[in-house]
Amino acid sequence: MSTMKVLKINDGSAAVVSALIPSLRPNHILVKTIAVALNPTDWKHIWAFSGTAGCTSGCDYAGVVTAVNPGSAFKPGDRVAGWTHGGNISNKEDGSFAEYLVANEGIALKIPEGVSFEQAATLGVGVTTVGQGVYQTLGLPLPAPGQEQRQGVDGEQQREKLLVYGGSTATGTLAVQFAKLSGFEVIATSSPRNFAMLKALGADAVFDYNSPTVGADIRKHTANRLYYAFDCISEGNSAQICADALSTDTAARKPAYAALLYTELPREDVVAKVTMAYTVFGEGFWKPFGPGNYLASAEDYEFGKKFWKLSEKLLEEGKLQVHPPDVRDGGLEGVLEGLRELKDGKVSGKKLVYKIAQP
Repeated sequence: MSTMKVLKINDGSAAVVSALIPSLRPNHILVKTIAVALNPTDWKHIWAFSGTAGCTSGCDYAGVVTAVNPGSAFKPGDRVAGWTHGGNISNKEDGSFAEYLVANEGIALKIPEGVSFEQAATLGVGVTTVGQGVYQTLGLPLPAPGQEQRQGVDGEQQREKLLVYGGSTATGTLAVQFAKLSGFEVIATSSPRNFAMLKALGADAVFDYNSPTVGADIRKHTANRLYYAFDCISEGNSAQICADALSTDTAARKPAYAALLYTELPREDVVAKVTMAYTVFGEGFWKPFGPGNYLASAEDYEFGKKFWKLSEKLLEEGKLQVHPPDVRDGGLEGVLEGLRELKDGKVSGKKLVYKIAQP
């Protein structure tokens, strides 16, 4: 078989069409797609961004390796999960919403026993985004495999604190878990219906993001000692709330804020940065936002490979729980319907996962 079904982007729409199975590239693996998960970036590349016509849609995947390059860490038959650069204007063959895909083997993991394809499919974008935002940008210490949660040197009161704004998102739930494994006190925001889930994952305190005093409440709760914020929403008033929550005591050091999208933080005494997950692949690309032309980053690629190896180990040790998957049938046609639900704001506290094939 030389052709496959794939979800291709048109001008302001998308459709399932036939296309050639992608060719194996250096440092990549060819994967038969078993399950895919949906992210906001997927629908944005269809309905919000220009210039993506002809691109393959989709990022997160789980599947079975069918072909590798010499010297690969993977072999045919391996169960793997990761993500691809869906909607890539610079290489329209990239993307996971297809019956077969090519994926960078450094940004992938072997799925451990006891973890299903559908569960593993939820990890892709979230793992990289947490790695870049929480560790590369904010500089938290990485968790150590084989050890329990790190403890603060001088006890509970001296632990550093991290605010995860949008804690119930797929990226947020991973950020909460990673930060706890790094020994941080974790404060999160979400709607009240997701409080219990976040506390079960390790959040020390959870606040209602809809409260008009949420920023001030968090600052009071942290005794004005919150110096790190990871904004998993980066839209609406999220930057303002993070600014209100971060410490105003900047004599010794400045607070740090990491966002997923380009947004203005209304404080000049905070170090604010934006992470762009797509740089993890070590390839240059173009997007209709930000600087437009993104240069290849060897630094991001090397860190990404390291962080994915760490994530594989933590998952194998049972220290990471995946975001609750809402598993559906319907294949690639169903994916398009799910993307519309995601676009319309009908998904909260779960991740839409679609079965593409049988293992």
